[in-house]
Amino acid sequence: MQSLLSNAGLSLFSIPAVWFVSFFPASLKTVVIGYTIGFDNVDPRSNVQRIADSKTSPEVIATVKRMEAAHQNGIETLPLWIAAVLAGNFAGLDKRTLNVAAVAFVSLRVLYTYTYITQKTLTRSILRSTLYFAGISIPLQLLVKAANKVRLT
Repeated sequence: MQSLLSNAGLSLFSIPAVWFVSFFPASLKTVVIGYTIGFDNVDPRSNVQRIADSKTSPEVIATVKRMEAAHQNGIETLPLWIAAVLAGNFAGLDKRTLNVAAVAFVSLRVLYTYTYITQKTLTRSILRSTLYFAGISIPLQLLVKAANKVRLT
């Protein structure tokens, strides 16, 4: 693991990994909608509303809504992560720093997404929010470190 974290460019591979984690809930949502009311590919953005308006069980509807919300959150977070990784690499931050941040961020996004989709209680929603803020602190720290390194050179 030590040598893996020292490899140049590993952090760049985290960008497609985060993209995948962000789009995974959308894929799950599509499958659930397909098996319940049928997926409308002509108007795909209406599918969540269609299932909400259907006679599908409230639990399934709530899960589909959480899948959509987890997907949207991932898409909202992705540009910040891309900027942080590119800025860190551009500024010449230590490879290990970038790679540890990448592994931590991807791991937290996976945990966040899972928790978001499966949450049903206030306690789990607090865990979800905690995971979000822990995760979002990583790209913010990388951006500050990159800015400081560029500023001081």
